[in-house]
Amino acid sequence: MKQIIIIGGGAAGFFCASNLDEKKYNITILEQNSDVLQKVKISGGGRCNVTHACFDPRELVQFYPRGNKELLSVFTKFQPGDTMDWFDQRNVPLKIENDNRTFPESNSSQTIINTFLNEAQKKNVVVQTKCSVKDIEKQGEKYLVKTNSGDFEADYIVYTTGSSPKSLKIVQNLGHKIIDLVPSLFTFNIKDELLKDLPGTSFENAGVSIPKLKTEESGPLLITHWGLSGPAVLKISAWEAINLAKLKYNFEIEVNFISIDINEAEEIFQNFKQGNPKKSIGQSKVFDITNRFWQKILEISKVDLNKQVANISGKEMQKILENLCRKKLQVTGKSTFKDEFVTAGGVDLKEINFKNMASKLLPNFYIAGEVLNIDAVTGGFNFQACWSEGWLISQDLNSL
Repeated sequence: MKQIIIIGGGAAGFFCASNLDEKKYNITILEQNSDVLQKVKISGGGRCNVTHACFDPRELVQFYPRGNKELLSVFTKFQPGDTMDWFDQRNVPLKIENDNRTFPESNSSQTIINTFLNEAQKKNVVVQTKCSVKDIEKQGEKYLVKTNSGDFEADYIVYTTGSSPKSLKIVQNLGHKIIDLVPSLFTFNIKDELLKDLPGTSFENAGVSIPKLKTEESGPLLITHWGLSGPAVLKISAWEAINLAKLKYNFEIEVNFISIDINEAEEIFQNFKQGNPKKSIGQSKVFDITNRFWQKILEISKVDLNKQVANISGKEMQKILENLCRKKLQVTGKSTFKDEFVTAGGVDLKEINFKNMASKLLPNFYIAGEVLNIDAVTGGFNFQACWSEGWLISQDLNSL
């Protein structure tokens, strides 16, 4: 029987193994950590954000800053609906939440991990943990995989190591071009009087732009102890990952906390002023934001909280609206989003055949997952790319 070695016991590696024909192959997974599927375990706060309920491949690829063109053909063969069916067939019901993120009904990532471990067991997959690959040598038709636990011979290699520099060095030594790694999906570190003492304050829909890069995103926004987070920030950090690395994470952003154009906001304010002249400005609910944030806006706009709304001058109103709709903040660094560290960069996509995820340079060598220069915004998209790529590899190997 032919030997398949899967290097990396994460999402892509296990999904590939779970769909291989065990009557044709001996399958071994080599994982350097003491536990497999570690990212699956911590994803979605331990609930595992399996996929995203977006069933049109053309729409789905819009969530991938890198890899969107290449993934279109991949998702036409295996997309989130197929992922949901796959788990359903194995008695793992999934649920779609309001924002279309999809989780196991059990709300536990362990359900997903157990499913993969059961599949691996059924297919007699050998899983070797604490097995660190040092080098891979091409030997005639086969490969020799050198590890700290001895050497393994492989007819086929499935390379799903994640994006560690060490694993990229190994494929680089085999001839693949590597695009430099930079972080993607991170939060912004900002020291500013407006954000001070307000961690946990959230905005349902805010606009965040980076004037220097002429780019903007909108979505929920969250004030944290160190600055700003939430989907609006995470999306812009993913799309601009390479440019922000070049700026050394030092740049100015402009935030519209209420996602309303400043002229429209002025109209709302004027109407409120006419209808509530006697109210104190500090107790007024002019816009849909928390009282604490509103009072902080008034404070930094140097407006007396006890002032009656009728007595707010045009100048004061402009100052308030500028701070609400066009607040400039200096970003002075980044923080990892939760534990879900995602990178842009990796194996150059031009060197991969996206019909089956095979290397164009190395025979019988497949590459999938985060080791490729593919990444997505948050919401289950990174896993979906892993499932789809792993599926394509298994189908290609099963057809040989």
